[in-house]
Amino acid sequence: MSGGVDALSLKDEDVTKFLACSTHIGSSNIDFQMSQYVYKRKSDGIAIINLRKTWEKLLLAARAIVAIENPADVCVISARPYGQRAVLKFAYYTGATAIAGRFTPGTFTNQIQAAFREPRLLIITDPRVDHQPVTEASYVNIPVVAFANTDSPLRFVDIAIPCNNKGPQSVGLMWWLLCREVLRLRGTIGRDLKWEIGRASCRERV
Repeated sequence: MSGGVDALSLKDEDVTKFLACSTHIGSSNIDFQMSQYVYKRKSDGIAIINLRKTWEKLLLAARAIVAIENPADVCVISARPYGQRAVLKFAYYTGATAIAGRFTPGTFTNQIQAAFREPRLLIITDPRVDHQPVTEASYVNIPVVAFANTDSPLRFVDIAIPCNNKGPQSVGLMWWLLCREVLRLRGTIGRDLKWEIGRASCRERV
Protein backbone atom coordinates (compact mmCIF):
# COMPACT_ATOMS: atom_id res chain seq x y z
CA MET A 1 0.00 0.00 0.00
CA SER A 2 2.92 2.36 0.61
CA GLY A 3 3.94 1.62 -3.00
CA GLY A 4 7.61 2.11 -2.26
CA VAL A 5 7.04 5.80 -1.44
CA ASP A 6 9.42 6.78 1.32
CA ALA A 7 6.94 9.20 2.92
CA LEU A 8 4.43 6.36 3.42
CA SER A 9 6.90 3.75 4.64
CA LEU A 10 6.95 2.46 8.20
CA LYS A 11 9.33 4.59 10.27
CA ASP A 12 11.55 3.32 13.08
CA GLU A 13 9.88 5.57 15.65
CA ASP A 14 6.49 4.12 14.75
CA VAL A 15 7.86 0.58 15.13
CA THR A 16 9.16 1.57 18.56
CA LYS A 17 5.68 2.81 19.51
CA PHE A 18 4.15 -0.46 18.29
CA LEU A 19 6.55 -2.54 20.38
CA ALA A 20 6.25 -0.33 23.48
CA CYS A 21 2.44 -0.65 23.44
CA SER A 22 2.50 -4.43 22.69
CA THR A 23 0.57 -3.93 19.47
CA HIS A 24 2.30 -6.98 17.99
CA ILE A 25 1.08 -9.37 20.70
CA GLY A 26 -1.86 -11.46 19.54
CA SER A 27 -3.70 -14.23 21.35
CA SER A 28 -3.21 -17.98 21.60
CA ASN A 29 -6.07 -18.61 19.16
CA ILE A 30 -5.87 -17.73 15.46
CA ASP A 31 -8.91 -17.25 13.24
CA PHE A 32 -8.41 -18.82 9.80
CA GLN A 33 -8.88 -15.43 8.10
CA MET A 34 -6.34 -13.77 10.42
CA SER A 35 -3.61 -16.36 9.86
CA GLN A 36 -2.21 -14.32 6.94
CA TYR A 37 -1.29 -11.52 9.38
CA VAL A 38 0.56 -13.75 11.87
CA TYR A 39 4.35 -13.64 11.66
CA LYS A 40 4.99 -16.58 14.03
CA ARG A 41 4.10 -18.09 17.40
CA LYS A 42 6.10 -17.69 20.58
CA SER A 43 7.14 -20.71 22.62
CA ASP A 44 4.11 -20.23 24.90
CA GLY A 45 1.73 -20.32 21.92
CA ILE A 46 1.02 -16.57 21.71
CA ALA A 47 0.84 -15.32 18.13
CA ILE A 48 3.06 -12.46 16.93
CA ILE A 49 1.42 -10.05 14.46
CA ASN A 50 3.33 -8.87 11.39
CA LEU A 51 3.64 -5.12 12.03
CA ARG A 52 4.43 -4.34 8.40
CA LYS A 53 1.02 -5.69 7.41
CA THR A 54 -0.54 -3.74 10.29
CA TRP A 55 0.95 -0.54 8.87
CA GLU A 56 -0.15 -1.34 5.30
CA LYS A 57 -3.75 -1.95 6.39
CA LEU A 58 -3.67 1.23 8.51
CA LEU A 59 -2.72 3.22 5.39
CA LEU A 60 -5.50 1.52 3.41
CA ALA A 61 -8.06 2.38 6.09
CA ALA A 62 -6.87 6.00 6.22
CA ARG A 63 -7.25 6.33 2.46
CA ALA A 64 -10.79 4.92 2.69
CA ILE A 65 -11.66 7.48 5.40
CA VAL A 66 -10.23 10.40 3.42
CA ALA A 67 -12.28 9.36 0.38
CA ILE A 68 -15.49 10.20 2.27
CA GLU A 69 -16.39 13.80 1.33
CA ASN A 70 -18.26 14.62 4.54
CA PRO A 71 -16.21 13.61 7.62
CA ALA A 72 -19.41 13.31 9.69
CA ASP A 73 -20.45 10.38 7.50
CA VAL A 74 -17.69 8.31 9.13
CA CYS A 75 -19.00 6.58 12.26
CA VAL A 76 -16.51 5.39 14.89
CA ILE A 77 -17.71 2.95 17.55
CA SER A 78 -16.26 1.38 20.68
CA ALA A 79 -18.24 -0.57 23.25
CA ARG A 80 -14.98 -1.68 24.85
CA PRO A 81 -14.15 0.72 27.73
CA TYR A 82 -10.50 1.09 26.72
CA GLY A 83 -11.51 2.45 23.31
CA GLN A 84 -14.20 4.93 24.28
CA ARG A 85 -11.88 7.86 24.99
CA ALA A 86 -9.97 7.06 21.79
CA VAL A 87 -13.05 7.21 19.52
CA LEU A 88 -14.15 10.50 21.09
CA LYS A 89 -10.71 12.01 20.45
CA PHE A 90 -10.64 10.59 16.91
CA ALA A 91 -14.05 12.13 16.20
CA TYR A 92 -12.95 15.47 17.67
CA TYR A 93 -9.87 15.80 15.45
CA THR A 94 -11.26 14.29 12.22
CA GLY A 95 -14.89 15.41 12.35
CA ALA A 96 -16.29 11.88 12.48
CA THR A 97 -19.37 10.79 14.42
CA ALA A 98 -18.59 8.84 17.61
CA ILE A 99 -20.68 6.27 19.47
CA ALA A 100 -18.86 5.48 22.72
CA GLY A 101 -20.42 2.90 25.01
CA ARG A 102 -23.50 0.82 24.34
CA PHE A 103 -24.71 0.71 20.75
CA THR A 104 -28.50 0.94 20.54
CA PRO A 105 -29.84 -1.82 18.27
CA GLY A 106 -31.57 -0.39 15.23
CA THR A 107 -29.39 2.73 14.98
CA PHE A 108 -28.60 1.91 11.34
CA THR A 109 -31.83 0.09 10.40
CA ASN A 110 -34.78 1.55 12.37
CA GLN A 111 -35.72 4.91 10.83
CA ILE A 112 -38.23 5.70 13.59
CA GLN A 113 -35.43 5.96 16.15
CA ALA A 114 -34.31 9.42 17.20
CA ALA A 115 -30.70 8.19 17.06
CA PHE A 116 -31.06 6.83 13.50
CA ARG A 117 -27.90 7.33 11.43
CA GLU A 118 -26.89 6.61 7.85
CA PRO A 119 -23.08 6.63 7.82
CA ARG A 120 -21.02 5.83 4.74
CA LEU A 121 -18.19 4.15 6.64
CA LEU A 122 -18.02 2.34 9.98
CA ILE A 123 -14.87 1.95 12.12
CA ILE A 124 -14.96 -0.35 15.15
CA THR A 125 -12.52 -1.30 17.90
CA ASP A 126 -13.33 -5.00 18.26
CA PRO A 127 -15.43 -7.14 15.85
CA ARG A 128 -16.42 -9.48 18.67
CA VAL A 129 -17.60 -6.83 21.15
CA ASP A 130 -19.06 -4.54 18.45
CA HIS A 131 -20.90 -7.34 16.64
CA GLN A 132 -24.28 -5.53 16.64
CA PRO A 133 -23.22 -2.50 14.56
CA VAL A 134 -21.27 -4.80 12.22
CA THR A 135 -24.36 -6.95 11.63
CA GLU A 136 -26.57 -3.90 11.02
CA ALA A 137 -23.97 -2.42 8.67
CA SER A 138 -24.18 -5.59 6.56
CA TYR A 139 -27.96 -5.06 6.19
CA VAL A 140 -27.56 -1.54 4.77
CA ASN A 141 -24.31 -2.04 2.83
CA ILE A 142 -22.01 0.06 4.99
CA PRO A 143 -18.31 -0.86 4.62
CA VAL A 144 -16.62 -1.77 7.91
CA VAL A 145 -13.06 -1.07 9.10
CA ALA A 146 -12.06 -3.01 12.22
CA PHE A 147 -9.09 -3.34 14.54
CA ALA A 148 -8.79 -7.13 14.67
CA ASN A 149 -6.81 -9.43 16.94
CA THR A 150 -5.67 -12.87 15.80
CA ASP A 151 -8.84 -14.47 17.18
CA SER A 152 -11.31 -11.86 15.88
CA PRO A 153 -14.11 -13.00 13.52
CA LEU A 154 -13.94 -11.13 10.20
CA ARG A 155 -17.50 -11.78 9.02
CA PHE A 156 -18.85 -8.61 7.33
CA VAL A 157 -15.50 -6.81 7.93
CA ASP A 158 -14.10 -5.17 4.78
CA ILE A 159 -10.77 -3.82 6.05
CA ALA A 160 -9.19 -5.60 9.01
CA ILE A 161 -6.26 -3.87 10.72
CA PRO A 162 -4.33 -6.59 12.60
CA CYS A 163 -3.29 -5.45 16.07
CA ASN A 164 -3.70 -6.12 19.78
CA ASN A 165 -7.18 -4.71 20.41
CA LYS A 166 -7.36 -5.85 24.03
CA GLY A 167 -4.69 -3.69 25.68
CA PRO A 168 -5.47 -0.05 26.57
CA GLN A 169 -2.09 1.23 25.34
CA SER A 170 -2.37 -0.63 22.03
CA VAL A 171 -5.95 0.49 21.36
CA GLY A 172 -5.08 4.12 22.11
CA LEU A 173 -2.00 3.97 19.88
CA MET A 174 -3.87 2.49 16.91
CA TRP A 175 -6.60 5.14 17.02
CA TRP A 176 -3.92 7.85 17.40
CA LEU A 177 -1.94 6.56 14.40
CA LEU A 178 -5.09 6.27 12.27
CA CYS A 179 -6.10 9.81 13.19
CA ARG A 180 -2.61 11.14 12.43
CA GLU A 181 -2.54 9.39 9.05
CA VAL A 182 -5.99 10.75 8.11
CA LEU A 183 -4.92 14.30 8.98
CA ARG A 184 -1.72 13.86 7.00
CA LEU A 185 -3.57 12.65 3.90
CA ARG A 186 -6.00 15.57 4.19
CA GLY A 187 -3.06 17.97 4.40
CA THR A 188 -4.00 19.26 7.85
CA ILE A 189 -0.59 18.36 9.26
CA GLY A 190 2.70 17.80 7.47
CA ARG A 191 4.68 14.57 7.40
CA ASP A 192 7.90 16.33 8.28
CA LEU A 193 6.49 17.79 11.51
CA LYS A 194 5.76 15.96 14.74
CA TRP A 195 2.05 15.99 15.64
CA GLU A 196 1.77 17.91 18.90
CA ILE A 197 -1.19 15.85 20.14
CA GLY A 198 0.33 13.10 22.30
CA ARG A 199 -0.94 9.55 21.97
CA ALA A 200 -1.69 9.58 25.73
CA SER A 201 -4.73 11.72 24.92
CA CYS A 202 -6.30 8.74 23.12
CA ARG A 203 -5.52 6.26 25.90
CA GLU A 204 -8.08 5.51 28.57
CA ARG A 205 -7.00 6.55 32.04
CA VAL A 206 -6.13 3.35 33.94
